[in-house]
Amino acid sequence: MTRIAVLDDWQDVARTSADWSPLTARADVQFFRTPFASEDEAARMLGDFDIVLVTRERTPFPRSLVQRLPRLRMFGLTGSRAALIDIAALQERGVTVCYTGGGPSGNSTAEIALGLMLAAARRIPQSDAAVRAGRFQLGTDAGFVLAGKTAGLLGLGRIGTLMAGYCNALGMRVLAWSQNLTDERARAAGATRVPKDELVASSDVVSLHLVLSDRTRGVLGAAELGRMKRGAILVNTSRAALVDEAALIAAVRSGRIFAALDVYEHEPLPADHPLAHAENTVLTPHLGYSALEVYAEYYAHCAENALAFLDGKPIRVLAAAGH
Repeated sequence: MTRIAVLDDWQDVARTSADWSPLTARADVQFFRTPFASEDEAARMLGDFDIVLVTRERTPFPRSLVQRLPRLRMFGLTGSRAALIDIAALQERGVTVCYTGGGPSGNSTAEIALGLMLAAARRIPQSDAAVRAGRFQLGTDAGFVLAGKTAGLLGLGRIGTLMAGYCNALGMRVLAWSQNLTDERARAAGATRVPKDELVASSDVVSLHLVLSDRTRGVLGAAELGRMKRGAILVNTSRAALVDEAALIAAVRSGRIFAALDVYEHEPLPADHPLAHAENTVLTPHLGYSALEVYAEYYAHCAENALAFLDGKPIRVLAAAGH
């Protein structure tokens, strides 16, 4: 019988997000709720599976792992882009790679960015902990009002534009920068295009909404973080590698800036990681796309893709590079 692995179900939502019964009637479907400790463990656990369905940006699939999965015939990923997965290596092996729609993932990610900004500005996690500890306002830092402050958005695509609307609704001045941004596009989103250095130095909140690429990797390094206002908030719901992690840790530890983060260089974030113990942080576990409505489309499409493959008529097939 065909064996199918549904990976990365860290929030235990896969089974209830789609109707798997047509698939379980024809295949052995196993759900994996916890991350693998290493590539060796992943290879050992997945070696007997014919189909692997993954959630983007969770389990890495480098070429070295792909080569250790001899039975793999189909690979499904949520969305159509995944930096942690070597798509070319899969396709070279003759593995059929399928993708899914993203549902309202733009809205869900923008809303997490808004939530992180509000949580950091008004010290909401710190205040929640104080109430639960019986300290009420004692020992809770006073936050600041966002109305009248400046939000700087690095990236003004679909998610950045939504964030610009939220910031405008709060009465904030909105600045924006990306390498290809035009004045017209910025104005249409309710923002003003400025150079990156000006944005970083002028903003009370800097929020990242760029796609990770060779051009954007490390777009915020030690120099840029050093130009941020003392007490400013850095929000990152995009990709951790957009920011130099060592420089970020130093800036947060010094108390110069506040980091509100949903993405990390290593996920799950190790419990002993410096960011996990830094006071000037608000941390969420990569919840940007992790909403019920997004999962419903992810997993419905995953099940449909696997069934179509078993029928010999694969759908939503990711084209090979160069095709």
